[in-house]
Amino acid sequence: MDEVQQYERYLRERITALRSQKGVSEHRLSLELGKSGSYIRSITSGATMPSMKELFNIMAYFEVSPAEFFAGLQGTNTLRAALTEKLRELSDEDLEKVSLFIGWITKA
Repeated sequence: MDEVQQYERYLRERITALRSQKGVSEHRLSLELGKSGSYIRSITSGATMPSMKELFNIMAYFEVSPAEFFAGLQGTNTLRAALTEKLRELSDEDLEKVSLFIGWITKA
């Protein structure tokens, strides 16, 4: 399995896990995100992938940061690991700016 497929699989499984933890159906989650009733099912089945904006909307729905969302990925030589390391190096002020930016993206 190549790295892209690994990310896609992880994303599908992570959305399913978060959805199950929250006790919400795929249909309800789709509607609460302002999408058609089958939107989340199309992601979890592998038929499609969310846009970056929609992925941030999904993270916001579950109230998890990108670092928290991708925390379960394995490997240290990955883009996620590099991004996580960079996020850890940011000051509290810079983290607040990132958070505001993500909030702005998800509202656009």
